[in-house]
Amino acid sequence: MELMVLIKGNNKYTVEDKKSRLLYSIKKKGFNNSKLNLLDASNYNLYTLMTTGEMSYTIVLNDDTFMLINCKSKFLDPTIDCEGKQLKYILKSKNSRDFSIIINDEEKGMIKTNVSVSGELQYDITIEDKIFDDYIPLFAVVIDKIFGDANRQPQVIQQIVEEKREEKHDKE
Repeated sequence: MELMVLIKGNNKYTVEDKKSRLLYSIKKKGFNNSKLNLLDASNYNLYTLMTTGEMSYTIVLNDDTFMLINCKSKFLDPTIDCEGKQLKYILKSKNSRDFSIIINDEEKGMIKTNVSVSGELQYDITIEDKIFDDYIPLFAVVIDKIFGDANRQPQVIQQIVEEKREEKHDKE
């Protein structure tokens, strides 16, 4: 499965499939900046992402804690642990932009930071269909919250664009 998480303003994101169909939106809940709701295309609230610390978050389902998310390392070996009652994901990166989605020591997907046509960051998610669940796009939001400011620096954006050009050139 391939998805794109696009930034649409302050604390607002949309999630589209590869045919640009809107699947989800992620919006601030009321005036509270620490809560974001993941809504399906019918605007039904699926999950809530709550900020619980500088680099820690909680995904809430039906007013119960569903998953705890903690950034273990921001600089040397960027790693985010996402631990639920039955599943544990590790998001691991070498450059703070491209994160492997790891379950049981196996890579099951990827979240890549790219630059959209408008110059804003976007997050491309590729994940095995059988592993996908509705809350997965919230992982990209967490990456944006923790690493987004650093990745928005002009020199980093230029580097992302150049890497994308090289990938395109290598495919040809």
